[in-house]
Amino acid sequence: MRLARDPERQGAFCLLIEGTSEAAARAVTGAVAIPTLGIGASPGCDGQVLVTEDMLGLFSDYRPRFVKQYAALADSMREAFGKYRDEVRDGTFPSLDHCFATGAAGQKNL
Repeated sequence: MRLARDPERQGAFCLLIEGTSEAAARAVTGAVAIPTLGIGASPGCDGQVLVTEDMLGLFSDYRPRFVKQYAALADSMREAFGKYRDEVRDGTFPSLDHCFATGAAGQKNL
């Protein structure tokens, strides 16, 4: 297999192979001495990339075929951000417990 412009001699330290057929990604990995990283490419790549937001389930409208979701945090995060927003708006956060140097006990926080 001949790769365009010989990436190793051009100074590449790795190749990112994204959204490529499994067979093509495996062939590229076998043809180069530098590591290959796959994003929806092949388990035959030397390493894998998975976007954090996809892994944690932060998007629900669309999920590419190559994404494996390890958690579903979107609803929990929306709830936490909503509570934070509401407490800032109504003045319950921050309280003096969340501030530095408030009275004698607060001096220890410096």
